[in-house]
Amino acid sequence: MSILVTGASGQLGRLVAERLLERVSPSELVLVTRTPEALAEVAARGVAVRHGDFAQPDSLPDAFAGGERMLLISASVIGERVPEQRAAIDAAAAAGVHLVAYTSIVNPSDSNPGAAAADHRATEEHARVSGMDWTFLRNSIYSDMQAGPGAAAALATGSLLTNAGEGRTAYVSRADCAAAAAAVLTSDGHAGKAYDITGPEALSARDLAALYAEIGGKPVEAVLLEDEAWVAAMVEHAGLPEPLARQLATFGTAARQGYAAVVSTSVRDLTGREPQTLREVLEAALSA
Repeated sequence: MSILVTGASGQLGRLVAERLLERVSPSELVLVTRTPEALAEVAARGVAVRHGDFAQPDSLPDAFAGGERMLLISASVIGERVPEQRAAIDAAAAAGVHLVAYTSIVNPSDSNPGAAAADHRATEEHARVSGMDWTFLRNSIYSDMQAGPGAAAALATGSLLTNAGEGRTAYVSRADCAAAAAAVLTSDGHAGKAYDITGPEALSARDLAALYAEIGGKPVEAVLLEDEAWVAAMVEHAGLPEPLARQLATFGTAARQGYAAVVSTSVRDLTGREPQTLREVLEAALSA
């Protein structure tokens, strides 16, 4: 069996590669990336590393040659990635790939106001008609992202600004997403299935603020803002360009309307172990 992983030099791709190497021989793994030099260490372990760029469709036939199963890790630029991901799906089908697993998002419905939902929905629809078997890994919002600049800002100011209202999100770690993907790629019975890949609990902004305060040792309060007020605050105080702030605001809107609150047992069902809690991820990151 030959397994392809696209976007393999990214944060999720690297984690998936490590989990796959626990399950298969290096000779069965092909890592596809725009920057093969970034994976020199993995290549030295006997893994095939190939150049492939969704924006350069001519690079994909060679990149995907001989692959049987493929993990299509979604590209990063919202609003621009659908044509590239469709090209990758078409190239995989032409190369003889049997199954494509795609990293989507929970609730990619046409009613979801989140800016990423339309991209994921369109890519899922293209995979369904590709002629390949498909599996959708509908990842929730990453826990790891809550330990980044937003955590530092909340601890520094004592305020967690949010437009998510009382909405809840079942944050999931990248590590758990990677483990679930590796399980799907190395076992049978997943064709035609969509898995919600989530953490074990759905938490509100108030819960997140409380975790910041407890772990960071400083008081933090959740400040609930309307969408426009949140955008204005991000532009004025965080220095975000307004178009980006408006795009990010849609994720808070989606959480407020309940689209991010899905909690599933898929991580445990696929990997045999419980997913990490947000607390565990924050404790590890903030203590470091």
